[in-house]
Amino acid sequence: MTMTVGELFIALVTIALALLASNALRLWLPWIRRLFLPSSVIGGLLLLVMGPDVLGQALPTFFEESPGLFPAYVQESWAALPGLLINVVFAALFIGKTIPGLRTIWLRAGPQVVVGQTMAWGQYVVGLSLALLVLVPVFNMNPMVGALIEIGFEGGHGTAAGMAGTFEELGFEEGADLALGLATVGIVAGVLIGTMLINIAARRGIIALNDESKDADHPDDLMRDDERPSTEEFSEFKKDLAQEAGTTDPLSLHIGLVGIAIVIGWLILSGLQWIEQSTWASDGGLEILAHVPLFPIAMIGGVIVQLVVMRFGLERHVSSRTMSRIAGTALDFTIVAALATLSLTTLGEYFMPFLLLSVAGIAWGLFVLIVIAPRVIPENWFERGVGDFGQSMGVTVTGLLLMRMADPKNESGAFESFGYKQLMFEPIVGGGLFTAAALPLIAEFGALAVLIFTALLTLGWLAFGLFYFGRMVPDRGKGRWKRERD
Repeated sequence: MTMTVGELFIALVTIALALLASNALRLWLPWIRRLFLPSSVIGGLLLLVMGPDVLGQALPTFFEESPGLFPAYVQESWAALPGLLINVVFAALFIGKTIPGLRTIWLRAGPQVVVGQTMAWGQYVVGLSLALLVLVPVFNMNPMVGALIEIGFEGGHGTAAGMAGTFEELGFEEGADLALGLATVGIVAGVLIGTMLINIAARRGIIALNDESKDADHPDDLMRDDERPSTEEFSEFKKDLAQEAGTTDPLSLHIGLVGIAIVIGWLILSGLQWIEQSTWASDGGLEILAHVPLFPIAMIGGVIVQLVVMRFGLERHVSSRTMSRIAGTALDFTIVAALATLSLTTLGEYFMPFLLLSVAGIAWGLFVLIVIAPRVIPENWFERGVGDFGQSMGVTVTGLLLMRMADPKNESGAFESFGYKQLMFEPIVGGGLFTAAALPLIAEFGALAVLIFTALLTLGWLAFGLFYFGRMVPDRGKGRWKRERD
């Protein structure tokens, strides 16, 4: 069926209404607030319940050939949205943000880079080992199932949804649904387990919770502290920009920058794919880039745009807050659309593999936080490490939430280190280049080869962290570390 613009508009309006309803539920039902589920996840689950796999099985069909409360074209529109909107999310990721030198990043965030990289590469090791030992021989699953922990947990809903096309191209359609299910489990488990660990750490004296921190996890406080610009601040920003750009609205200009980043990413990816098809893949050989989605390359396009902005001194015209709003809105719509089209039939069919992947992923995250982080991060290991744990279970916001609960005044400097870490983390894993390439790599070289590669990287990062940062002590007052104990 060919969708019209009007049909797509109806699908988008339905998502907007679902987001409005989910925010209302968060306000009316305290137990939902205490779960810290994002409104986008709640909205997606609402639409999922009203779709063909839940109410559609119990109620008569309201629309021809479309069980559930929505017509077929709405479901088709939702299925197509994630693969498009995820490009906006990643293109806007670094635009408007200062990109410091690698030395600055390393001195301030090196230990968290190590913990984060160990966490991410280890998810491949755990997943691929589970796939080769159990999931493939016992449940006859596709070996690519071994990449789902990293895609679902570390990458989150956006990455899982954005890679739906890659799953389909490689003949592992059920992988997209399993990855989305894992992402949902990751968010819920990350918040619940993280909150429990924070309370245990407080009781054992690892961190000190004061009265303010005890209330810091209340959702109403989080909503009140949301860093939206005041009316006056936004008006001044709009006025300044209008002097340079006539009557163009600032939001339109920022969306234009995102568009430029996506175009740059598309040109880079198209060029790389052309080189691949003209060389090693010309006679039916190895194809990797042909299956790589656009969104991680759009992120590189965003970095290029930001470097140009910095090079010509245009930073005052680009608002990181506005870029965050654009990316956040696109991500909300991506998550709602992806969850609304999640196949519960697939999750039921592969329930035991899904359960094993969930337990293994959670266990690995706990191991890194409890065992590895104290031996790698020289100071305030829990406040810093719990952020990496939260991010590795679903979304960056989960990590920020847990860090705020553990250290509401940011006395440990964890927030700055966590932010710097992203610049050396997200371009590769957690939705970056390797995340996008993992499935085609497994398809071409086999799960064992990718397992060996990721195991070497995991051990390499772990050894480096233990022998390099493990021998350092804090350089007081500078937010970095120096050689210890000689």
